[in-house]
Amino acid sequence: MKEKVKEVIEDLRQYLQADGGDLELVDVDEKTGIVKVRLQGACHGCPMSQMTLKQGVEARLKEEVPGVTEVVAVP
Repeated sequence: MKEKVKEVIEDLRQYLQADGGDLELVDVDEKTGIVKVRLQGACHGCPMSQMTLKQGVEARLKEEVPGVTEVVAVP
């Protein structure tokens, strides 16, 4: 599961980097399905970051990686 999450996040990073942001994978809890990420660059503190996280990153991970239940941002 963790390898597939890494693959999807690597693919998504290019879109965030195009807008001056970035995304770092922090942890994948395979028991609960919770993926922890760190928003960086322009994404860190951006008012739209929660929407990007939930409607972009979380939606894509849930679609492509069975078992992902939630994506949360950590400082």
